[in-house]
Amino acid sequence: MLLEVGRITKAFGVRGEVLVALSSDRLERLHPGAVLQTDRGPLTVVSSARHQDRWIVQFDGFHDRDGAEAWRGLLLRAEPVEGDDDGVLWVHELIGRPVVLADGSPVGTVTEVQGNPASDLLVLDSGALVPVVFITEQEAGCIVIDPPEGLLDL
Repeated sequence: MLLEVGRITKAFGVRGEVLVALSSDRLERLHPGAVLQTDRGPLTVVSSARHQDRWIVQFDGFHDRDGAEAWRGLLLRAEPVEGDDDGVLWVHELIGRPVVLADGSPVGTVTEVQGNPASDLLVLDSGALVPVVFITEQEAGCIVIDPPEGLLDL
């Protein structure tokens, strides 16, 4: 099982570097020699450096801006590493799950997880946005939430 660990957001400079939005706290995923999987095949990291809230990454085979730009938007995946916490909620485990209130009332189904500086948001098919901090448990394939009053009012 591969985990989504980031996304190439755009080309950076003229030497084939790209900006990567890393969605993992495991920085070794961007160390030289690390291999990340994509829908277009594996990419090997040549170098990386933090740049504001993203990373400037040089992948093997990326030599110019036009070539790098062709990879814009591509998801980066990797194998779980030892020490990845079993208690962590993974994005791929949330997508498609039904969401219910503590009393069992259905709220919707998770269609995506949207990054947000304060707290990632569950985007529901009903149009509601639910900060993940309101998830109380996962049971029988459902995500149980306890949101403050009015959060789900559209």
